[in-house]
Amino acid sequence: MRPNRPFPPIRREPKQEPKPPPSRLEVLRARLSRFYTRFHSGFLLLAGMLIALAALMVYDSTKPPPQRLTQRDINAAVARAMASATPTPSYASQVYEVIRPSLVRIHAIISKSEDNPDVAIGTGVVIDDSGTILSSLHVVREAKEIRVFFADGTEAEASIMLKQPENDLVVLQPSVIPDDLVPATLTSSDTLHVGDEVVAVGNPFGITNSLSSGFVSGLGRNYKSPKTGETLMNLIQFDAAVNPGNSGGPLLNRNGEVVGIVTALLNPTEQDVFIGIGFAVPMETAAGALGSPPY
Repeated sequence: MRPNRPFPPIRREPKQEPKPPPSRLEVLRARLSRFYTRFHSGFLLLAGMLIALAALMVYDSTKPPPQRLTQRDINAAVARAMASATPTPSYASQVYEVIRPSLVRIHAIISKSEDNPDVAIGTGVVIDDSGTILSSLHVVREAKEIRVFFADGTEAEASIMLKQPENDLVVLQPSVIPDDLVPATLTSSDTLHVGDEVVAVGNPFGITNSLSSGFVSGLGRNYKSPKTGETLMNLIQFDAAVNPGNSGGPLLNRNGEVVGIVTALLNPTEQDVFIGIGFAVPMETAAGALGSPPY
């Protein structure tokens, strides 16, 4: 058996005396301390608000006053908004602006009778700086006098320099040329494909500088003239509207380059009005009338 061990003595904590209640002075000090803390925080907040308000007032006093809009300002703003919203001009419009200075109206005077003058109207295009004009031979074939009118209004008598009857082409030289003459840009039609967009510009029925647009309908076409019986070979077929007065005018691609010279329209009724089939001599063929390729 294990010997009995005595239990450890029980430690008794000394009895604590209760704390006396705080004095009135200590209570007052505590209240003053809490009041000071609250007042100090509020004071800092108020001071910050006053400083911000003062800064805002100073800024407003130094900022220049807003300018009053005038009617001119409003009109300018409207014009800028409209300009930014204006769509890009169509390709045909741009082509017209390119070719317009190079266009020529041709009057082939067949008879000078005062009672009933006979004048054939056609179109031509300036192809170099000397004022050389390329057009269709049938426009001036029977003319006793040829007069040309340039884009700036200059009028001059013209003479025939070269003919190419097999392609219905003629080269004219005017007696006077404008100071600001602008030759057209010529290019081969080899890059054309059926379905490409083209533009024809001329003087149909004497209506000056009239534009029509369409597509290449075919290439390498042949056309037999019902009036002369001659057959024109290797023509560009297109559906841009052309009528009497368009003959000799340019057929243009999207870049404003002359790819052909309008020569004929096909109408089974034998009336000289357009029904959707026009023909142009390709520029590489027209180059033969000039002696060498002009492009």
